[in-house]
Amino acid sequence: MGKIRPWQIGQCGIQLFHTHVLNARMMVSPLATVEHTRERLLAAAGAVFAEKGFQDATVREICQAAEVNLAAINYHFRDKERLYIESVKRAHCLRAEEVPLPAWPTGTPAGVKLHGFVSTMLQRMLGSDSPSWHQQLMMRELLKPTAACAELVRDFFRPHFEQLQKILDELLPIDVPLARRQMIGFSVIGQCLHYRVAKPIVELLVGPVEQSRFTLEALAEHITQFTLAALGSKAASAKLQTAVGAIPVEAKP
Repeated sequence: MGKIRPWQIGQCGIQLFHTHVLNARMMVSPLATVEHTRERLLAAAGAVFAEKGFQDATVREICQAAEVNLAAINYHFRDKERLYIESVKRAHCLRAEEVPLPAWPTGTPAGVKLHGFVSTMLQRMLGSDSPSWHQQLMMRELLKPTAACAELVRDFFRPHFEQLQKILDELLPIDVPLARRQMIGFSVIGQCLHYRVAKPIVELLVGPVEQSRFTLEALAEHITQFTLAALGSKAASAKLQTAVGAIPVEAKP
């Protein structure tokens, strides 16, 4: 039987969800019920933490939202801090599963790989096909890091950054120092992150009409070509144009 999660249904489907759960309890194993409770706690906690932050959120309101008793948090996560860390990691993990990095075949040009990496980052940061609390919770953690940040870096950010470094290694001369390579990598990520963090400011600066032209495709094309130009990689830029084509930016009316 498929597992229905609270964030996958609308308000009108809440009653159906509860009916499904009640009926399924007689048909699933105890292990499946335990896992279901854990998932409900993570979903409820993520939304509450995203709205209020770690300090202001209470375990009582999280348990009420998840419709479980207070002892469930201690059983599954030990304490509120561990629940918060797992909620942050879960939000990122779900987004990464929805928008995975491309699997590049052998011989893929480095410029095409860079475009794929940038496009993936932008989709994860700006895409609207996931619950809003996912991105909100992630931004809270990035702006005010907690103990969850160290685990995010270890489990998710570092592997991705190392992947980006491998792409840049194909584009940079061998004698470029490591520190310079790392700074270039941070510049690529920073360009992507800018359009998420500064989104309200960007709209105020250019207006909603112009901002609507900053599509994911246009941003990915711009950031990739800008980076390749900065690196002096004309050959990589030409291969990228051949592989994915230019994304035209509409002229002003």
